Amino acid sequence: MDSGEARRGESPHRAPALTPEGIPDRLYGRRRGHPLRPRQDRLMQLALPRFRLTAAEAAQAHALFPGAADVWLEVGFGGGEHALALAAAHPSVALIASEVFENGLCSLLTRLVPEGAEATAPPPQRLRLWPEDARHLVALLPDAALGRLYLMFPDPWPKARHAKRRFVNHAMLPVVARVLRPGAEWRIASDDPTYQAWVEEVFADQPWFAPRLDTTERPADWHPTRYEAKALREGRTPRYWIFARSDARWA
Repeated sequence: MDSGEARRGESPHRAPALTPEGIPDRLYGRRRGHPLRPRQDRLMQLALPRFRLTAAEAAQAHALFPGAADVWLEVGFGGGEHALALAAAHPSVALIASEVFENGLCSLLTRLVPEGAEATAPPPQRLRLWPEDARHLVALLPDAALGRLYLMFPDPWPKARHAKRRFVNHAMLPVVARVLRPGAEWRIASDDPTYQAWVEEVFADQPWFAPRLDTTERPADWHPTRYEAKALREGRTPRYWIFARSDARWA
């Protein structure tokens, strides 16, 4: 299998039954938009292998980031501006940024890798990329590995029959609860009314997460994203939540 086939095919780190019962173990949505330009293709082939988190590293996340004050995860970083803002604002925190869309990966890598250094530029000390299904990453992480998880403006999958494709899901709550230590935060933002109602439904009457914040005003310590800006331009009202991990057992 050549590198292009590996990039567009099944994950090399995928293992059986990494998603909980009731969640399809299949990644939906696009992996690529417009064709990659030569620079983008070099970033994917030459830079990404050094920047990516492996399954073995995910299983020992804290060992990968010695001296880090904490480890955070962003699921679906889009163009990468939010992940970069987090890394800049919290240099003592290690960040794992997950995204499967190749054009989004290239957008972030373009900001991190100088032109001509695709084969040599080292990854930031406390930033790694997971270019695969974030649900698999969560399954691989150790218990209580994370102090914060971000899910910013995820694909709403608005049709009812597609609800199982959403990262926020009844079956995912205990899975996420396992990797967030007590007191850790799950931060979510969405501008889609269907997803907003879904968040309310999923987080109701469960023991692992307590509401800490629910607002339509972006909190001061949250960084803007292009998706938020688009929603505001188009007249949609985003909502922002913080759910704090309780000390309830996840299993």
